[in-house]
Amino acid sequence: QVQLVESGGGLVQPGESLRLSCAASARSIFSINDMGWYRQPPGKQRELVAAITTGGSTNYADSVKGRFTISRDNAKNTVYLQMNSLKPEDTAVYYCNVNGRVRWTPFNSWGQGRQVTVSS
Repeated sequence: QVQLVESGGGLVQPGESLRLSCAASARSIFSINDMGWYRQPPGKQRELVAAITTGGSTNYADSVKGRFTISRDNAKNTVYLQMNSLKPEDTAVYYCNVNGRVRWTPFNSWGQGRQVTVSS
């Protein structure tokens, strides 16, 4: 099983920045394919924010394009989400998601979630 540990987030004012990190670990040898960030605003469904493939190709929700940047450090099995020019509508619980294989067994793991609140 692959565990994900998230860090970052918090309370900021509109226009400010935050960075989220998510590190993957396991007791067995594992490989990672895609990594991504999702968010769940209050009273709404979880939605994709950004994703990045092993090769570095990225995909963003239209609402965050130009403001958020996803990146990964394969040596550290870590994915990051740099969030700039934050807006109140970005307020949500943010979850990282990682898939790959532990030895030959596919896995799809979720982080515990980090609260991001944007408010003046």
